[in-house]
Amino acid sequence: MSDGPLPEDAHDSRAWYAGITRYQWMVLFIASLGWVFDVFEGQIFVASSNEAMPTFIRLQEQETGIILNEKQREGRREQYNDIAFACFLVGGAVGGIAFGMLSDRIGRKRTMTLTILFYSLFTCLSAFSAQWWQLAGFRFLVAMGVGGEWAVASAMVFEVFPARARAHVGGIFHASSVFGTYLAVAAVTFFIGNPAVGEAITTWAHNWGIADPIQAESVKWRIGFALGALPALLIIWIRVSLKEPEAWQAARSRAAGDSSQQVGRISELFSPRLLRSTLVGFSLAAVGMATFWGVHVHGKATMRNAAEIQLAEQQPGLSANKQKAALTRWEMLGMFLTTTGGGVGLLCFGPISQRVGRRAAFLAFHVGGFVIAWLLFGFTFSKPALYALLPIFGFLTLGMHAGYAIYFPELFPTRLRGTGAGFCFNTGRIAAAPILYLSGWMKSDWGYSLSSACLMLSLLYLLGVVVLLFAPETRGRAEMD
Repeated sequence: MSDGPLPEDAHDSRAWYAGITRYQWMVLFIASLGWVFDVFEGQIFVASSNEAMPTFIRLQEQETGIILNEKQREGRREQYNDIAFACFLVGGAVGGIAFGMLSDRIGRKRTMTLTILFYSLFTCLSAFSAQWWQLAGFRFLVAMGVGGEWAVASAMVFEVFPARARAHVGGIFHASSVFGTYLAVAAVTFFIGNPAVGEAITTWAHNWGIADPIQAESVKWRIGFALGALPALLIIWIRVSLKEPEAWQAARSRAAGDSSQQVGRISELFSPRLLRSTLVGFSLAAVGMATFWGVHVHGKATMRNAAEIQLAEQQPGLSANKQKAALTRWEMLGMFLTTTGGGVGLLCFGPISQRVGRRAAFLAFHVGGFVIAWLLFGFTFSKPALYALLPIFGFLTLGMHAGYAIYFPELFPTRLRGTGAGFCFNTGRIAAAPILYLSGWMKSDWGYSLSSACLMLSLLYLLGVVVLLFAPETRGRAEMD
């Protein structure tokens, strides 16, 4: 039995999973596992940045002798975080384009190996950062591997599965990201944000000769980054188990005999034939990335705010350390609820888009994201209300991201699939990077609260609706050659 895509029949009414081979399931599992660790790398920084950046600020105070007040420290922490996040977005774009092109030229398997090695190595090296700008630089390099892995894995899944299954497996592939977020939540709840663990590690660091109390306290979050080397073990499985998709091998053979069918040429994305697809893909990704980092990730803050109000009313004498630990737990619960709803949304996008079409599915999620964001950030809710509201918020603000793994590979021919999908998905990161600066300015210089900034940025969902007016419908369309 062939391990490549099954023969297609225009009247094939079988269930999408019927006849899928063991090898095809394994490709989906390996690709999804790579994406899980991709997301974990990104989320572990989001979750631990409140621990890491204060370390560097305190070291700066120690070196310069200039002591900042709490407001100045908070402003500087947000500034450093925004710069690091922007580096991550730009690095993802660079890596997505570079590794996407490379995968069209040397193959999906070999390039996937390189991307996983890249983000595992530099996540581990992040643990040794001595200054905030070094950590930001490592975030850029980590993101190169993360952006590249998505482009390669999504192309490989698309090419290995038959057309009738692609919308479903594309959704499953992207939905696997929630497990990366769950890992990050667990790491923060039981390790990075756990005061008892933190005290034990700090004591251990002192016993091992780290006299500086600031450096000793930093060991906790540094260990979290050092664990980033573990995904590199996937490389062994990839090298042993996977082979290049038949569709890519055929495209490479055609390129060898026809100069007009060359693989991995980024200039072709701007040819008259593909320009519309490129611009639509880029614009949708830009909206998705900007709203993810500017709106979606802050859903958890509403649970923290609700818990802070309740603690102030019910336990006004709680110590600062116990209050911080309690608020971190509630924030991680908010992150868990949002991510769980988002995972369901990611799984649902594929079947929805298969039934109503790609454009209609994107439209529903963009409009829904706008409405739920204005509801969540425009009003104050109690913790019980957020138990129900945050999963809905996650469903509508994250679900559309599965569409990128489904829709973008359909916009381009096999010989340009990694290049095109990688370019669209990851240049969206570059366009989203200024949003992080804008968000920081709105909060630090313009006096906006976090909720007000999220309300303003949620208007970007409506920009996505405008983009859909120009988007081609790809459901049921024959593959491009």
